[in-house]
Amino acid sequence: MKTNFILTLLTYLVLMSCSTKKNILYVQDIDQTNPIELHFETPTIQAYDILKITVTTLDPSAAIPYNKATTNINSSTNLELMRLEGYEVSKDLKIQFPQLGTLSVKNLSTSQLANTITQRLESEGHLINPVVNVRLINAKFTILGEVVNPGTYNFTESKLTLLQAIGLAGDLTINGKRNNIKLIREINQKRTVSHIDLTSSYWMTSSSYYIYSNDVIIVNPNAPKVKSAGFVGSVGTAATVVSVLLSTIILLTR
Repeated sequence: MKTNFILTLLTYLVLMSCSTKKNILYVQDIDQTNPIELHFETPTIQAYDILKITVTTLDPSAAIPYNKATTNINSSTNLELMRLEGYEVSKDLKIQFPQLGTLSVKNLSTSQLANTITQRLESEGHLINPVVNVRLINAKFTILGEVVNPGTYNFTESKLTLLQAIGLAGDLTINGKRNNIKLIREINQKRTVSHIDLTSSYWMTSSSYYIYSNDVIIVNPNAPKVKSAGFVGSVGTAATVVSVLLSTIILLTR
């Protein structure tokens, strides 16, 4: 009876540590999908975003009053200094811009805000043929759970995909639940939660394909990891348990 119990337990441990390709491989049906045209919906500016706004014109001296003074010549390459010198969006979605005063950024993307500032500078006689560039410089996402390096990551790219974000965190661990990634997103004070199956490619045509600023990605542990929590916590521990069980079986069956 003892031998049967030990053999059953040993079988359970072996099965528990196994994962099939179906549960591990990414976008397994990608070769069967037809080519599609990707559509990126540019996010609107949100409260507490920090914007870097630069105004240039043919006469550099004429644009000086419309730009924030930089602290040193290398500030453009220092992200922390760029944030300090940026324009923080207020809770009611407004910024204070030199010479133009209070500007509303509600429901505007960075490119739309740039167009708005350009039109006002021209129409109100401030500058001739100004070029305005607006960038979000405090974009970040958070990834938690079964990834190699969980944490909060900053990014300056205008487009960042979910797979790129996971890559920045070092990829999922072998214990990550690939068929139910949670993506929490807050836009215009509304929160949405998406469930993404990375083993399929269907999500690559959805709004979850690209990461937006302040997105939170949660990778829960898979079933074997949950079952082993507090009992067999690692491959090394499992090997030790198996070795002990085998030795016990040999002693009992002599």
